[in-house]
Amino acid sequence: MVGHSYGGLFTINTLIYHPHLFENYIAIDPSLDCDNQKVLKSAKEILKKENFDGKSLFVTLSAGSLHMQNEEITLDNVMQDTSEYTLFTRSITEFSEFASHQKQNGINFSWKTYENDIHGTVPLPSMRDGLIFLFEWYQLKSFWKYNNPETPVGELVKLVREREKTLTKHFAYPCAPLEEELLNMTAYMALQSDQPEKAYAFFNLAVEYYPQSANAYDSMADYFETQNDFENALKNVEKAYELSRKDYHKNRIDEFKKKLK
Repeated sequence: MVGHSYGGLFTINTLIYHPHLFENYIAIDPSLDCDNQKVLKSAKEILKKENFDGKSLFVTLSAGSLHMQNEEITLDNVMQDTSEYTLFTRSITEFSEFASHQKQNGINFSWKTYENDIHGTVPLPSMRDGLIFLFEWYQLKSFWKYNNPETPVGELVKLVREREKTLTKHFAYPCAPLEEELLNMTAYMALQSDQPEKAYAFFNLAVEYYPQSANAYDSMADYFETQNDFENALKNVEKAYELSRKDYHKNRIDEFKKKLK
C-alpha cells in the first residue's frame, strides 16, 4: 500500500488498525500533524504493544522547503522549534524515530529524508527507494556465483533451494525460485562452457519447477543429445511433444529414433 500526504496518513492508519490487509506499506510525506497528531499519538501506543511481525513500513520526509520561511531551521534543529510551520516535519520525524526503536514488535521499518525534494516532488524517489527496501528479500542473492565457473554445483543448487524457501514464505504459497528462462539460460551457458554437471543440474531444476513446460523437456533433450545419450534425449522430447503436440517436437522424435537404430 502506497500513500502520499493525506494518503500517507491513511497508509499508516491502515497499518496500525488493519494490519491484516497488507504486508508492505510506503508512507510518503504522511500528514501526521493532522487533527492534533491524532494518528501519530495512536500509532505510538499501538506500535509499542502490538505485534507487527511480517509487516514492513517505509516512511519518507521531504525537507527541501523547510528553510523557505525561516533559513535558520534545519533538520538538525527542527525538533527544537515549536512553530506551526514545522509541525508537519516534526510529526514525521517523531513518528519515524519512535518506530525505529520498536524492535520488540517485529516490524521491518526504515525511513529516509530527501533534503532536495519538496512535498510535490518527493513521491517519485520515495516509491523507488521504498520498493527496493520492502522487496529486498526478492533480490537474487549472490547472483555473481551463477556465472562463476568456479562455483560448485552443490552450492548453486543450495542457493536455488534457499530462494524457493524465501519466496514461498513471503508469498505464502509454493513458488518456483527462478523463472524457467533463467534456469535454462544458466544451463546452456554451463553447457557451452564445458560444464555438463552444472548444465544437467539446471536443466533438471527447470523440469522440476516447470513440469508442464514442453520447452523444459525439450531443453533437457538438448543436454542429453550433447552427451550422445539419444535414448534419454528421445524420452524427454517425447514428453515435450505430449505437452505441446507441435510438429517441431514430433520431428525431433523421428530424428532421435533414427539415431538409435
